[in-house]
Amino acid sequence: MPSSPSPAIVLIISGPAGSGKTTLCERLLQEYPDSITRLVTTTSRQPREGEIDGVDYHFLPVPVFEKKIKAGEFIEWAMVHGRYYGSQTAHILEGLASGRDLLLNIDVQGAAAFRRQQETNPQLAGKIHSLFIKPASIEQLYSRLLGRGTDDQKEINRRLDSAKKEILAADEFDTVITSDCRESDFTALLHHYKSLKARLTQGTT
Repeated sequence: MPSSPSPAIVLIISGPAGSGKTTLCERLLQEYPDSITRLVTTTSRQPREGEIDGVDYHFLPVPVFEKKIKAGEFIEWAMVHGRYYGSQTAHILEGLASGRDLLLNIDVQGAAAFRRQQETNPQLAGKIHSLFIKPASIEQLYSRLLGRGTDDQKEINRRLDSAKKEILAADEFDTVITSDCRESDFTALLHHYKSLKARLTQGTT
């Protein structure tokens, strides 16, 4: 008798700037286009040219965003450079109901908010799985940030300071991948995802 499909999950990937998490997320979406979708988050900023509401972000005016914050409609939210960003509970539940896994690239504070939420929201219990991409060393991270050529030395130093704090939260995640190179990191991510889905499938048989 064939096994039942595993329940849809929210897969959270976090890590400091330069850890390669964005590239890993993009490759995972390419590998599983029919079963994984990116969680579309919400922002109060204006759409940039070419951006589509509901595809790139859910765009909300500041008063509407703040009203939803007060109503408790966000699992997590933050003010970044004067603009709101966050993840609405309704969008997550709608995504899970579709049967597709949701992928979310988020910082350690946001990941912690998701983990707390599943403790109080029965609809999310057991559906949040978090993974941290940990640099092998600060020297490795510095080399990567320098190699990107997009930040000046002051910004690189700021990112390194943030990374040291983020790394301290690594043990709070369900899984930690110590970064090596892009290919080995992606192989480790694929192995984790496949193993996780296999365990969840077995739990539904």
